[in-house]
Amino acid sequence: MPTAALPDALDAPRVPWRGLALLTALVALAHLALLGLTPPGSGPRPSPLAQTFITRSIVIAPAPQPEPPAAAPVAQAPPPPRPVRPRPAPRPRPAVAPTPEPATEHAMPTESPPNDLIAQAGIDAGDATTPEPAASASDGSAASGASSSNAGAAAGSDTAGAIPGPATLQVPGSVRLGFAATAQQGAQPLQGVFGELVWLQDGSQYDLKLAWTFLFKTLRSQHSTGRIGPTGIEPLRFSDTRRTEVASQFDRDKGQVVFSSNVPSVMLLAGAQDRLSVVLQLGALLAGDPAHYPTGAVIAVQTVGPRDAEIWTFNVEGEEELAVPAGQFQARKLTRNPRKPFDDKIELWLAPALGWLPVRIRQTQTNGDFIDLQLRNQNALRTANP
Repeated sequence: MPTAALPDALDAPRVPWRGLALLTALVALAHLALLGLTPPGSGPRPSPLAQTFITRSIVIAPAPQPEPPAAAPVAQAPPPPRPVRPRPAPRPRPAVAPTPEPATEHAMPTESPPNDLIAQAGIDAGDATTPEPAASASDGSAASGASSSNAGAAAGSDTAGAIPGPATLQVPGSVRLGFAATAQQGAQPLQGVFGELVWLQDGSQYDLKLAWTFLFKTLRSQHSTGRIGPTGIEPLRFSDTRRTEVASQFDRDKGQVVFSSNVPSVMLLAGAQDRLSVVLQLGALLAGDPAHYPTGAVIAVQTVGPRDAEIWTFNVEGEEELAVPAGQFQARKLTRNPRKPFDDKIELWLAPALGWLPVRIRQTQTNGDFIDLQLRNQNALRTANP
């Protein structure tokens, strides 16, 4: 073999077939991996839970369908109006005079009266203040209309007081009345007590006093001052004095009664009187129109004491022939009967011959004790100013 050709053959370049085959295989595997064609055995084993399936049924309720809106009511045409028939003209009715309303009472407070009969003498009805039921007044029981000493004045209308309706009053002239007193307190009769009532008025103002004396010593006195106005006697101040004075003020601007004994004030009614002036006011009513107060009539008056104010009702009774120390008199009797515990019975005898002034005043307590004042003298007084 020729040896000269070998070096040429050894020096020629060789093709790398094994490297190319290995590179081709690696590229193919890379493509298979990317295309997900890698054989199952070459990847991770799947989880056993991947082959487990759980099924359940779910029922879905159909969604509620909205209700269709209610159809609007169809407006109906109103029925045609009926023909109006002309009404016959009403027949005229005869006119009827209005009847005055009955009086109404107002509730007030109360306390028991003292045991001293002399302290309760005169027209004092005790210090009772419990509410009384309503009382009716007669048609002519009103106290309205001013008057002077010898004449009645024009009638007025009472719209807020205890005495409704018009009335004519005639206030008596100034006078001094002396009384002899007989009394009974338990088993002990009382004698030698005298009373004096002094009434002064000038047609616009008045001053009224009543005092009880025993052996020239004043046991008790009451004092009323005020004016002569549209409702007759119109008190402005009333006082009651035994050991000390207790008073009540009539505040007519504010419409109330104010007491000095720390008792709450009360409403003031039209025609109101105090326990002293009420006697003269009743006489003025009967003097103004006696026929207006027949037997059986009732007169109701708000009556103010030193510690209270109540409605006092007086029943008008018949005439009596009365004998008193001053003489014989024909007198009309008025009575206030007790209506609750500790009420006193008060009896008044008013004489027409004396201008309806009192000729006798009797007060009886519930236990039977009494004091009886009977006229023994009377003197007319002439006074320009009270």
